[in-house]
Amino acid sequence: MILFAQSPTSAFHLHTVRIDRIDDLSPSFRRFTLTGDRLDSFADNGFDQRIKLILPLEEHGLSTMPMTDDWYALWRELPDQHRNPIRTYTVRDVRAELREIDVDVVVHPVDGPASIWAETAAIGDELIVLGPNALHEGVHGGVDFLPPPHAERILLAGDETALPAIAAILERLPATASGHAIVEVPHADDAVCVPSHPGFTVEVLARHGLPQGELLVPSVQAAAPGLLRSGRAGSTGQTELGDVDVDVDMLWEVPSDDHGGPAQQAAPLYAWLAGEAGVIKTLRRHLVSELGIDRKSVAFMGYWRLGRAEG
Repeated sequence: MILFAQSPTSAFHLHTVRIDRIDDLSPSFRRFTLTGDRLDSFADNGFDQRIKLILPLEEHGLSTMPMTDDWYALWRELPDQHRNPIRTYTVRDVRAELREIDVDVVVHPVDGPASIWAETAAIGDELIVLGPNALHEGVHGGVDFLPPPHAERILLAGDETALPAIAAILERLPATASGHAIVEVPHADDAVCVPSHPGFTVEVLARHGLPQGELLVPSVQAAAPGLLRSGRAGSTGQTELGDVDVDVDMLWEVPSDDHGGPAQQAAPLYAWLAGEAGVIKTLRRHLVSELGIDRKSVAFMGYWRLGRAEG
């Protein structure tokens, strides 16, 4: 039995939703339009707002999932066979007035609960979404794109797992913003999923079987110096990087102030990097250690690690 015992003003809410539409956008991306009675309270924060999809179990569906504010602790205590798989995605669009959200999912060879769900889910199927609550008056969290208000240039870079976030960021940035967006994807036809922006150079790099990051790393290394006016990195000395073992630890650093806002008011370049952790580690080292960009101006997220499933 699913119990509903959530605070009306908690930062995030669990929503039982059903699939209303499924659209194949490109060879690698499938859009799920989800609808639910309480999605009118889903906050539209834009940019790279993270959400959780809680997927049904083959034998138990969603019946064992605790629908309370302390759901995570209760979920962890469940036996393995009763613990619904949880995966992290970016909400692509919010239409609260229609009680709808869109989530774009990478379609790849079936090798885990999320890929199985993405291949087999049908219209009418139910799942649970953990998303930001519009009734909450504070900062929700889960938005890692936090550029300084006066960033001269913006660099966005990532692989296909970062594409929905990069696309949402490009759509929400004002026309006066300028920079460079680089996305590495499996197929050339995936470029249709990346919007243009009047102030941005947008590159979509098709791997066509090449190793992960083979195209992304040199493209970022080539573009970044040109984004710095007169070669100014604006470093304040915070360029020292400790080593992160991406096979053991999460690579994730999002500079912010004490209130969850931008860490700086101005910067010559703000970089947002997301994707396979080993690739992002390489790019992080290049921007911070080699180009001397202030760590407060670089957000980097290892969304996944090659050879390791999200747990």
